[in-house]
Amino acid sequence: MLPTTMTVIEAKGAGGPEVLAPGTRPVPSPGPGEVLIAVEAAGINRPDVLQRQGLYPPPKGASDLLGLEVAGKVAALGEGIVRYKPGDLVCALVNGGGYAEYAVAPESATLPVPQGLSLTEAAALPETVFTVWHNVFERGGLKPGQWLLVHGGASGIGTTAIQMATALGAKVIVTVGSAGKARACEALGAVRAVNYREEDFVEAVRETTAGKGANVILDMVGGDYIERDLRAAADEGSIVQIAFLKGSKVEIDLMRLMMRRLTLTGSTLRAQSAEAKARMARAIEERIWPLVEGGKVKPVIDSTFALKDASAAHARIDDPDHVGKIVLVAR
Repeated sequence: MLPTTMTVIEAKGAGGPEVLAPGTRPVPSPGPGEVLIAVEAAGINRPDVLQRQGLYPPPKGASDLLGLEVAGKVAALGEGIVRYKPGDLVCALVNGGGYAEYAVAPESATLPVPQGLSLTEAAALPETVFTVWHNVFERGGLKPGQWLLVHGGASGIGTTAIQMATALGAKVIVTVGSAGKARACEALGAVRAVNYREEDFVEAVRETTAGKGANVILDMVGGDYIERDLRAAADEGSIVQIAFLKGSKVEIDLMRLMMRRLTLTGSTLRAQSAEAKARMARAIEERIWPLVEGGKVKPVIDSTFALKDASAAHARIDDPDHVGKIVLVAR
């Protein structure tokens, strides 16, 4: 028997971690093609931080609650659900509402928890794996034997990209801000971790790749990094932008892009159609889930916090010293 109400985390306004506080809301009902998940754990991601700050409003029709990935047990089924039954262990990409004891997810973006993973680990997968798969492999077209440069290598996205790219036969260079983060990234398989406080990543990439450059660059920094990415990229390379920690308004020399036949692209995940996410989910289950179950890709968990302590969890993600994912535990 489902309860009628649940504990959620609400943003009482736009601002720092302190605006997040527990609240009570009705348990949602799944619509056609949706499953209701009794949330055991929910991952925290940079888009959550932007929404908390009032910079990333939820799309029309989505929950106003933060949280884009969850893991738990299927609690109820909407009309037309054929794959799952109550009690199944799943993880899901959601458009919002993850910071709660129950969340509704599209069946098409819901995946079985990989064998061998805890629900806490599984909650750290969907947003990150979907983002890396779509941007590095679909948009960037990374192939075995090629070089991938990842900025923010010790982040949840970065640690996942290192493992996925390495497991699929590519070679990875990352940028990080400390020696400790460099060691962590190299332990995950990065060929080289460049401390941007001490080295020029353009020179380091050229040196490591014997002057050829990176075939794909995953950039969440933006700002002056974009012009430098153009210099670090290999001929015919792709630069994929997924965030702008240093700003989105920049001046670049497009002549370099033309002369070396570079591609500058980017995307956000949340705004994409249900059909696009379903396509990604099918590819991820086929290509990435076996790597997870085989131990070649595993979420790196920095820390966990109780759901009621979401403000402390956001203080942690705001701390540049964290490595990997931060997860809320709801039960």
